[in-house]
Amino acid sequence: MDIGVSSYSLLKALKSNELTVDGMFEWIKENEGTHVEIVPHGFEVSLDTASEIYQQAQKAGLEISNYAIGANFAVEDEDQYRTEIERVKKHVDIANALGAKHMRHDAASRTGGTITTFINDLDRIADACREITEYATTYGIVTSIENHGLYLQGSDRVIALIDRVNHPNFRLTLDVGNFVCADEDTYIAVKKCLPYASMVHIKDFYVREEADKLQDGWIQTSGGKRIRGSIIGQGDLPIKKILHNILESNYDSWLSIEFEGMENSQYGTAVGLQYVDAIINKEVR
Repeated sequence: MDIGVSSYSLLKALKSNELTVDGMFEWIKENEGTHVEIVPHGFEVSLDTASEIYQQAQKAGLEISNYAIGANFAVEDEDQYRTEIERVKKHVDIANALGAKHMRHDAASRTGGTITTFINDLDRIADACREITEYATTYGIVTSIENHGLYLQGSDRVIALIDRVNHPNFRLTLDVGNFVCADEDTYIAVKKCLPYASMVHIKDFYVREEADKLQDGWIQTSGGKRIRGSIIGQGDLPIKKILHNILESNYDSWLSIEFEGMENSQYGTAVGLQYVDAIINKEVR
């Protein structure tokens, strides 16, 4: 199974100019990654730069596995809704220029959104996702949402949207860590969602109870717990058990390391990649 790295893992190194974009690709290859997922933070990604980024990745011996952007179709204004759909379609053009055959976009975000608002939003969100994935099929690009952003993070909501879109080209970028943000059992949620996955992010978190008033990088889950990104395999999520589940499933696409810890980004990403590779490809169980 091919293991690579999300460029978001190395955001701190990119922002500090410790790594250039082509240097990032070379670093991933040196650390035995086989592909890179492009997230447009820390460097410019546009139709003007996509060809150069593609060539740099090719020179380093990496495939560009996925292109990931934000989006929000849970809006009331019709002009804003149409503008957002057309904006995401332009990013499909960029994904094609990058040589990526997978593209992940967000679909909905609402502050204080409830299950009732989600049910009311569902058809409108699904219509937007369907229109975009139909456009992407002209390039042979599979589109997906991610379990991300609280409003559309729980496994049932993610599956409900994919089922409502009801298009074979519309799938899931499955982030194994993000379910904890919605206080969901990560192992069970991953198992439920694997049949829908076209891409898998491997991520780990430290988890603490609500009473622990922690600062410095800790964020609050929907239920009030505190979580913070960790090196993969060193946090509190059952990552080894989840990886075994992936091995035992029919999933055979990309795995992408997504490091969000406070450690040096190159160190944290490399250690996480080695841990996942040891389980997935070297079968250390």
